[in-house]
Formats: sequence, structure tokens, C-alpha cells
Amino acid sequence: MPQLILSVHSGVHDAAVAIFEDYDLKAAIALERLTRRKSDGSAHPDAAIDEVLSIAGATRRDVDVVAYSRAMFPKAYFPRLGGLRWLHEQYRSRVGKDRLLLGAEQHRYRAPRAEDVFDAAAWRRDGGFRDDAAVHFYNHHEAHALPTLFYSPWPDALLVTADGGGDNVNYSYRHFADHRLTTLYGDDTCLFLQNPVDSLGRAYSAATKSLGFRPNRHEGKLTGLAAMGQPTVANTIAGYFSVTPEGRIQSSFRSYHQMNALMRRLAKQAGREDFAASIQKVLEDTMLLSLQRLLQRHPARHLGLSGGVFANVKLNRLLAEQLSIDELFIFPAMGDDGLPIGGALSYLMQRDGLAPWLERRRDLGDVYLGRDFQAGLDAGIAATPGIHRVDEAPVDGAVKRLVAGEIGAIYNGRMEYGPRALGARTILANPARRGTHDLLNERLSRSEFMPFAPVITTERAADVFDVNPVNARACRYMTIACDVRPEWRDRIPAVVHVDGSARPQVIARPDNPLYYDIVEGFAEASGLPVLVNTSFNVHEEPIVNSPDEALRALLDGRIDFLVTTGGLYRRDAA
Repeated sequence: MPQLILSVHSGVHDAAVAIFEDYDLKAAIALERLTRRKSDGSAHPDAAIDEVLSIAGATRRDVDVVAYSRAMFPKAYFPRLGGLRWLHEQYRSRVGKDRLLLGAEQHRYRAPRAEDVFDAAAWRRDGGFRDDAAVHFYNHHEAHALPTLFYSPWPDALLVTADGGGDNVNYSYRHFADHRLTTLYGDDTCLFLQNPVDSLGRAYSAATKSLGFRPNRHEGKLTGLAAMGQPTVANTIAGYFSVTPEGRIQSSFRSYHQMNALMRRLAKQAGREDFAASIQKVLEDTMLLSLQRLLQRHPARHLGLSGGVFANVKLNRLLAEQLSIDELFIFPAMGDDGLPIGGALSYLMQRDGLAPWLERRRDLGDVYLGRDFQAGLDAGIAATPGIHRVDEAPVDGAVKRLVAGEIGAIYNGRMEYGPRALGARTILANPARRGTHDLLNERLSRSEFMPFAPVITTERAADVFDVNPVNARACRYMTIACDVRPEWRDRIPAVVHVDGSARPQVIARPDNPLYYDIVEGFAEASGLPVLVNTSFNVHEEPIVNSPDEALRALLDGRIDFLVTTGGLYRRDAA
């Protein structure tokens, strides 16, 4: 009998849950989409657990396996707390800090197993799961890495993860060849090392904060600013980082306090654009050298990337262009919200062994993994006060309005998983208007420095963008930048950055017929094969989930129209 596997990441940030029936991914959602708090990891994701179970038609009593990251859990389940430590934690609880990081507790007590410091049986019981449900604790970086291999047909690969830290390290390297998967660095043996101060992700976040933006949220703003400046202080930052002959990234920072202080000083010294260009250059140069040395020692023609560092589309472009590889794949949910998928795959590999696991590999397909609100959707929208249905075919009506310069949104089927809007909860606009960037920023209360992303059909993609076999799969999920062909740059200015690049989404019709048909219809009507695609949300809110959230955007005037498979809707005239 197939097992029902519930996989959970409970924070510190980006809490999320996925549910599998053996190897079949049934649903996944980040907690933020339900609580409406961006990157939410402030509490155990019970709402997300109940949501994916509901989507799968199951209850907690149906779950055979619960897979957990070594993240945040209430202190009551850590039996070793006593003496002065107990008093200290009582004080912290009074000021709202009532959870502990499981991986850090294992490190503190040098405990090889999570169960040595955590009462998993009590946690399972109190969570409403069966007493015979297995509990599996997965490694942070393994969970980042495994989806890049499982959802790829590669005969060989280098799997690399990089982020702000997890399970006591900031990177991991794995080599797959001859049906063997070898961990080069970043497995559970690293739990007991002295925590290294070598995270490029933490450095980039510190730079983000130093410019007055929110770390772990606004790093993309720095990526946009970087193209507008010169790397005047890059050498100073780079002097703290090095790459070993084996490809390991190291640093001479003694503490993250020292790193943060340096970033604050250099931000003031260099100015905004030049400082952003500097940290971007250090990230790119250091990561490129690391991967070059890794590939020299561990040859592979395919590269799998995950972890928050690889949300940086400019870095990903550099790696695709500079490394001698056949294909690069960045897992679409590359941040910690993607951990539950890798966590379930970790359990399945442990259960079945590598060879059967490899035989079950498959294409990831689309990542529409949230709840489908389509049943009764259009009747509910049409009955909403202040909104009326337009008597036109949805695709034709949307195309006509986009050509005229209106801003519309698609609300269609199951919500996307991961940080990118990919056509289920997407705002669309005309790319030919130079003022589109400022207009969208104003309407959505944003302050973006990057241009908005383009969407284009598979058949037309290579005509406009440098889409090639190395980056094509990454372009499907909008996880990489590439060149815009020179003859198109002035025709679609709203999606072209100052360096001539864009971050395209390439859409195939089977993935989303409504989305595809609007893009193709716009191409035929306007002569422009591209539309602006940006996430359906306002500043500092997650992407919309429910119909009510989409309708609020329409009623508030954030968008001019809303399109579904069943209709096109506008707000009533004032």
C-alpha cells in the first residue's frame, strides 16, 4: 500500500507543508499564503497542514509518515531543559520566544538523533497523528538538494545548495555519477562542527539591511540596483572570502556581528548602487570559482541548484553561461518553503534505497499545487457587489484590454508553489509602454528596481530571449535571467533591465491553456510576443490565494480587470 507522507518545515521563516502519496506530490503550500504574513514562520504551520490534508482528501489520522525539518518546536517537547537553562528559557518565553531550534539543540548536546533531545512521540500524539505513524527528521541541505535530482532525468549531476544556514552549515555539495550519490560536504556529520561564518547568503542579507531594506525579503532589490552601479568596494568584501582547491567556500569573518558591521560601513562609503554592485560581484565571483573547482574534481554535465542564494537570477545566468554544462536546473521553490518536498524525498530514499528512488524520477511539471477554487468561482464573483461580468470571451476580452494598456490579473486553477507567479495568480500588462514599470509600482504600492518579468510562449521564446538548452528548463519556472535580443529591447522596454537582460517565464499550453492563449492572443493582436508578468499581490503581502483576496484587488483599483477560465470581470463605475 502507498504511504501518505506529510512533510513539514516549521520555520524560523517560510514555514510550509507538502503531502505525498508515495512518490506522487499531491499538494504543497507555504504558511504565508494562509496567514497573509510574508515569509511567515512565526508559529507551527497547523493551518498549512490542514490545508494540504484537505486538498488531498485526508485527515491527520490517515498520515503514515510525518517528515520534519530540524526547525522550530515548542519548548515543552525538549525534555533536557533544566537548571539554569530552564530558568533562562522561562524568561525568554515571557517575552514571546517560546520555541527552540531542534538542530541547534542537537548541536548543543552533540545528539546524533533528533529523538535524543526531542520528545517526538509526545509531539506526534499531541498533533493528532496515529501512534504508529513514523516520524522522520530530514537534513536541511539534503532537502534542498534532492528535488533537483529527483525531478531531472540526468545520468550525472553536481548538486549545490547555498543559503543563510541550516543544520549548522551554509552550503552543501553532492555528486551523482554511475548511479551513486555522494555527499561531499553538508550532511549530518556537520551538525557538531563549530558553526562557520562563511555564508554568502547572510552577507547578501546583511547588505540588504545596510541599505535600509528588509533582509530575507528584499534581496531582489539589490540585484536590480547592482546593474546600475560599479563594484567599487567589491575587493574589500572579497578579501574576507576564499575558495579552497576542493571548491569549499570559506571566510575570515570571526562572527556575523563583524560581517554586519563591515556591510554597514561599506554601504555608507560606497553609496547604494555601487554597494549593491559590489556585493553582487562578490557573490557571483565566489560562487563561480567554487563551482568551477568542484566540477574539476567531480565532473558532471548537469547542475542542480537550490537554497535561497539561488533565488538570485543574475547569479544563475552567470553560472549557466560560464560553466561547461549541458543543463542547469534551479528548484522553483528554492527557499526554505521548498524544504518539505525534499524532506519527503529524503524519507523515500531512506525507505527504498537509491536505486528504486532513481527509477521513480519524473518531470516536475507545473507547480500549481495549492487549492483549486474553481468550483462555483464565477458564480461567486458575479454575485459580488461592485463587480460585474463583461459579456466577452475571457481570452478575447483580456487581450483587447491589455493591448489598450489596461492592467489585468489571472485567477486560474490551483495556486503556484514557490516565490514566482507562473500564471495561476498573475498580473499582466503591456510591455511596450515605458511607463508600465512606474504605473505598476504605483498601483501595487511597490518600489522595484528590477523590471517586471516577461512571459512568452515556448514556440516564440528563442526569437526574443537567449533561451537555449542549458537554461530552458530554468526559464520555465522564471528562475534565471538571460539576454534580450537587441532588436527587441526597445520594443518591450517594460521587461528589459538596464543591462539588456530579462527574467522570462516560458509557458507551454498544456501547463496553463488560459494563460498561454492570452499571451498568444496578445502576440497576434499587437505584434509583441511578450506580456509583463508580475505576482498577483500588493507590496509586503504574499501572492493571493483565495477568490476574496483577488476580488479585493479589483475592488481597490489595483487592477482594471480579472480573468478566469469562465469569465472576465470589472468593477462597477463609481
